Amino acid sequence: MSGAPTDSHFVLTVRCPERPGILHAITSFVVEHGCDISEHQQFDDTAHGQVFLRTGFTGPPGGITVERLRAAFTPTGDAFQMAWQLYDASRRPRVLIMVSRFDHCLTDLLYRWRTASLPAEPVLVVSNHTDLRALAEDAGLRFVHLPVTAATKPAAEAELLRLVETHQVELVVLARYMQILSDDLCKRLDGRAINIHHSFLPSFAGARPYHQAYDRGVKLVGATAHYVTPELDEGPIIEQEVIRVDHRLSPEGLVAAGRDAERVALARAVTWHCQRRVLLNGNRTVIFD
Repeated sequence: MSGAPTDSHFVLTVRCPERPGILHAITSFVVEHGCDISEHQQFDDTAHGQVFLRTGFTGPPGGITVERLRAAFTPTGDAFQMAWQLYDASRRPRVLIMVSRFDHCLTDLLYRWRTASLPAEPVLVVSNHTDLRALAEDAGLRFVHLPVTAATKPAAEAELLRLVETHQVELVVLARYMQILSDDLCKRLDGRAINIHHSFLPSFAGARPYHQAYDRGVKLVGATAHYVTPELDEGPIIEQEVIRVDHRLSPEGLVAAGRDAERVALARAVTWHCQRRVLLNGNRTVIFD
């Protein structure tokens, strides 16, 4: 015997030129379709004349689909020149995680997924090494080994795109994947690939950045989660985490603190993206937390 129908949950995100009537149009649309707003956030970028909105709302029990809502909202979107997306908030985005040999970010994401605190559905793990195969497979995920050399890189990236399409992947997470993606692949994954790196890169480039930081006596370590673009580690920033340190930490202690920062920043970025809380604004992001 089936239970009573439950409410449907949706999220509408909008970016459009600033003008009167935008909020009225959205709220009227929600009410006209028998829905109820549960959450609304708005940011007016007055410097560029743009408005960003995120509206969460519920529909009547078993009474409406996201496809029907999208079709009904299209005239409103066109009238206000909106760049908009309407999502079924009850469905978790499908995620492909890429790793190399460091396991801390993958371990953290898998733990959050198993404890239902990560609003995503990992579908497979891809790596250029085999070190983390057991970790992925113990979690019940398919592990795909894609070795990368200068000669095999085009074929490996083509296979990665095939996996993205075959598994209907909506987000690629580079959880300390130690390979630079080609410009073409970055463009193909624009807005749907997130990377994590330690925030020392601008100041301590090259090998052993934490040892360089130790030699300089840094007082903060941190990490940056950002969207992937052809410009290495220069994509729109989603989240940054910092940890205060002092002279008592060895280089290995700085590495451990940096890994903690990487785990936290990446998990937040993936969570916010999957909850549709991140809107791109050129090379910046608007985060509706």
